[in-house]
Amino acid sequence: MLSSQVDRDEPLYIYGPPKIAEYVETSRRVLDMYINYEIIVKEMQAPAICYEGDGFRVRAFPLRHTKTCYGYAFEEDPRPGAFHPESAIELGVPRGPAWSRLQAGESVVTPEGKAVSPDDVLGPPRSGRKFSFVTDSLYFPELAPEVANSDLFVCEGMFERDLLPTAVEKKHMAAFQAATLARDAGGIKKLSLIHYSPRYSEQELRLLLDEARAVFPDTVLSKDRLCLPIDYVD
Repeated sequence: MLSSQVDRDEPLYIYGPPKIAEYVETSRRVLDMYINYEIIVKEMQAPAICYEGDGFRVRAFPLRHTKTCYGYAFEEDPRPGAFHPESAIELGVPRGPAWSRLQAGESVVTPEGKAVSPDDVLGPPRSGRKFSFVTDSLYFPELAPEVANSDLFVCEGMFERDLLPTAVEKKHMAAFQAATLARDAGGIKKLSLIHYSPRYSEQELRLLLDEARAVFPDTVLSKDRLCLPIDYVD
C-alpha cells in the first residue's frame, strides 16, 4: 500500500478474483491513500488468461484455500530458431534487411530470383521463458501441470513436515510439498520458497530449505530484494 503512493504517469492495472475491486476501494478509503494515477481493477474467474501482451500471456488458475485464491503463470511464446548467417550467404541472400526479415519469419527472394524461407536459415524453435507463482493453497497434485516447465517456480512453503496437520488445517503447504510439486511437474529449473510461518526465525528457515532440497535439490529461500534472473535457454 505504501508503494502505491509513489507518483507515476500511467494507470495501475490490478487483476484478481471477485471482490478484489471492493478490497482495493475499501483500502483506499479507510487508509485515506494519496494516489495520483488511475487504478483499473479487473475481476476474473480462473482458469483464465488475465493478460496477453506482445509474445506473452499471464494465466490464472484456481488454488484451494479458506478464501478464493489464484495462482499465476507468466508464459512467453516460443522464439524463432537461431539464425545461421553462413546458410543465408550460401543461398545468396545479401547481408542487410533480408536477413532481418528471415529472422522475423518472412520469406525473401534473392537478387537471382531464388525464394528462401526462414526454415532454410533458422534452427529449430527455441522455448520462451515461464515463471509461476503459487501461494495460499493446500497441496493438491493437480497443480503440477499448471506450473510444469517453469524456469522459476515461486511457491509457499509455510511449515516443516512435522507440522503437516497444521498446514492441512490452515490450508497451506509444507515446504516438502512445494518441492514435491516442483519435482512432479517436470521441467522446473528452480524452486523459490515464500510465505513462511512467523514461528520460524531467520536461522530456523534452514529446516524448511533442507526438507525441500531433499525432494527438489534446486531450491532456494526467497527474501526481500532477492533477484533471480531468468535467462533464455538456447
